[in-house]
Amino acid sequence: MSADRRRWVLHVDLDQFIAAVEVLRRPELAGKPVIVGGRGDPTERAVVSTASYEAREFGVGSGMPLRIAARKVPDAVILPVDAEAYTVASEQVMSALRAQPGATVQVLGWDEAFLGIETDEPEAYARSVQAAVLERTALHCSVGIGDTLVRAKVATGFGKPRGVFRLTAENWLDVMGARPTIDLWGVGSKISKRLAGLGIRTVAELAAVEDEDLVAEFGPRMGPWYAQLGRGEGATVVDDTPWVARGHSRETTYQQNLVERVAVEAAALELLAQVLEDVAADGRPVVGLGLKVRYAPFITKTFTKKIASTFDRETVLAKTMELVEKIEDRPIRLLGVRAEMAMPDDARQGHTPTRGGW
Repeated sequence: MSADRRRWVLHVDLDQFIAAVEVLRRPELAGKPVIVGGRGDPTERAVVSTASYEAREFGVGSGMPLRIAARKVPDAVILPVDAEAYTVASEQVMSALRAQPGATVQVLGWDEAFLGIETDEPEAYARSVQAAVLERTALHCSVGIGDTLVRAKVATGFGKPRGVFRLTAENWLDVMGARPTIDLWGVGSKISKRLAGLGIRTVAELAAVEDEDLVAEFGPRMGPWYAQLGRGEGATVVDDTPWVARGHSRETTYQQNLVERVAVEAAALELLAQVLEDVAADGRPVVGLGLKVRYAPFITKTFTKKIASTFDRETVLAKTMELVEKIEDRPIRLLGVRAEMAMPDDARQGHTPTRGGW
């Protein structure tokens, strides 16, 4: 074995995955701005699921209201979401990854996964992964190489599209140090603003902070975790333990605002019935509930409640309606209901791939 042979983490991320799948089905769309979202009708309330690189050049991004995306790119091809097709394509990708020699595969979603490998030539291995995925699925991917899951994940962004990039302890601060903290995986706009309030604006500044210095602001668990992110540290071992859902949720954006209280309650009950079907299929008790409400024009509130572990539908129903009572008498454009379930003893721990030892 070579003295340089060591363990690496690769993060494989499919390039414009959903749009790419649609282009494979309709080759005439290649090179055109493609937007996928909702039922493909920009006059309806829906958001962009993904956009091709051609559409992204006009400022279209995931989560943007479909009507705004259509306004930005008037000649875009707008397609409805076809989850079944994306699931099939994803399974083919993951099968190709699992076939790679010596690889441990941790799936993150439809279009991304970590690979744990041992090699003295990680770039060459990454290129072979790209070739295998392309041969199996005709889809392109980018690969980040790291010595931790965090660094591998962040590295992928520098490799896009269709590229390979290595980010390790040796070059972490050279590459990331001057960047704003929001560029870190796991740090959104709210957290970056809170960090800025502490005088921490760059990754280098966050990396220099002692773990305990963030406890007062973020708590004893999350404070040290954000400091760890600033250093690019964290889990180094890819875990292929099957992922188990912590909960199930359903939400609906209504084409006409819900105004009457009776309509709001009926909509919440309909969503809860769907959620409980998903929960029943898992066979685990409910331990928590969540209610998401988006008031018109676009103000979102979330209510949560922990409950005693139960399989009883009537109990869950009653506790959900307690959350519904918190909804204000204002026009509503979206409702979502979530049920958290008890986790099995052998489940992978943590909420995200960067926390709790993932």
